[in-house]
Amino acid sequence: MSRLPLVEPKDAPEDVRAILEALPVKLAIFRLMANAQTSFRPLLSLGTSILTRQELDPKLRELAILQAAALTPGEYEWVQHVPIAKAVGVSDAEIEALDRGDLEADCFGERERVLLQFGEQTLENSCVDGPLFEAARKHFSPREIVELILTLGYYSMLARLTEVAELAPEEPAGTAVVDAARR
Repeated sequence: MSRLPLVEPKDAPEDVRAILEALPVKLAIFRLMANAQTSFRPLLSLGTSILTRQELDPKLRELAILQAAALTPGEYEWVQHVPIAKAVGVSDAEIEALDRGDLEADCFGERERVLLQFGEQTLENSCVDGPLFEAARKHFSPREIVELILTLGYYSMLARLTEVAELAPEEPAGTAVVDAARR
């Protein structure tokens, strides 16, 4: 049970109802987000662009999402994104290492370690030190760095939303959300 109401399409304003009814995957988080009527469509658009139109590799994106869910923390997002992460090549060992906060685990390559250290500093300090930023520039384009920061911010925001609202995790939709967003 959520501390905030989940918007019922039949009770929503027409523009919100149309969006809710058109969603191919009916997750509770969307009905929670719909309480912010004027932000609902832009939030979905940003989420769609993160999941489908980034230059950042999908595996790296999912590592960042899981890291945001682990550090914020956000159980709802963690539960939803583990199957997506696995589908794009994140290993069980990598998921377990993220869950433990072990960014130096042998399962991560240099590029993944830089991404995760960058994510940790961004999420915990809202900034990244000079040497780590230079390491990130060696592995990622400016576009990918900005996309990483946006991904971390978006998913830590969703984690905060679901945690404050006490939205219970639900059965993972798996790649259905990503697949639908690509259409």
